[in-house]
Amino acid sequence: QVQLVESGGGWVQPGGSLRLSCAASGRIFSINNMAWYRQAPGNQRELVASISRGGVTNYADSVKARFTISRDNARNTVTLQMNSLKVEDTAVYYCNANLRMIAAGAWYDYWGQGTQVTVSS
Repeated sequence: QVQLVESGGGWVQPGGSLRLSCAASGRIFSINNMAWYRQAPGNQRELVASISRGGVTNYADSVKARFTISRDNARNTVTLQMNSLKVEDTAVYYCNANLRMIAAGAWYDYWGQGTQVTVSS
């Protein structure tokens, strides 16, 4: 089995920073894209940022220049550095990984359990 475990959520005032981390563990052969999504109450889950195995990144327009995604392929981890946080960044943030397990022939998406980020004064 595969597990994605997130950490680093919490409460912060507007303008503050938080760092989210996600570690994938289990019988993993290889990880393709890794990403962070978020879902605010009453909204659909949306892509925040993604990063390919080679380090190519993609960001939602709403977080460009404020958030930075990075990964460590050797440790199967992905990190989201969030700066200049706004009230509208409040949401549950989910880690996502497209990966292939050992002895498996296909690639599947796996999700973490989510971590709450609250931005308020």
